[in-house]
Amino acid sequence: MPKPAPMRSRQSTPPPAAPQESGKRFILGITGASGAVYATRLIDQLLTKGHELHLVVSDYGKRLLSDEMGITKLSLETLAPHLHADQHAATYVSRMVLHPHKDVGASIASGSFLHDGMAVLPCSSTSLGAIATGSGSNLLARAAAVTLKERRPLIVCHRESPLNLIDIENMRTLTLAGATIAPCNPGLYLLPQSIDDIVDFTVGKVLDLLHIEHDLKTRWGEH
Repeated sequence: MPKPAPMRSRQSTPPPAAPQESGKRFILGITGASGAVYATRLIDQLLTKGHELHLVVSDYGKRLLSDEMGITKLSLETLAPHLHADQHAATYVSRMVLHPHKDVGASIASGSFLHDGMAVLPCSSTSLGAIATGSGSNLLARAAAVTLKERRPLIVCHRESPLNLIDIENMRTLTLAGATIAPCNPGLYLLPQSIDDIVDFTVGKVLDLLHIEHDLKTRWGEH
């Protein structure tokens, strides 16, 4: 049986005529749980809204991007191709910083690195456990630990099912430590008509939790 074509989102919100400026800075961690399109959609939203993005992808996260979206090289061109083709591509490139997953000495591993929040989307059970135990063996887990100790927003978007007791206890530990657990659950009450609608609901929730204004459909009765 032939391998299915990689999933691509239609990127329903076009980039603005000129890039906005916000002065805010966020970290995005991508792990190996299914749901690469959630991550690329969030990247699109953060960059087009004028935010600085620091990206760290686990080894399994790289495989996820390859398996689900055909992305084998991390760059603006592959992660947000329509932004790369935009006339303001150079501005978007300057706002996205890629950090090696094993570089625990990178800037985002330090509490002195000021930022406005971190999201892990999608988050696997393996990464959930690493973050919950305070493991600093890789940059993603270290950046998450630093986000917690500095009392900044940490949004963990777990995307595995069913849950075992270990997952539940890890979620409890992270919640008590100050993180927000935001599973990738669709809001079917908005009557989604496409995969993009389902993706946008989850991404919109993450943006809400990071206190970022957006026009994605996430709220009952507003559309």
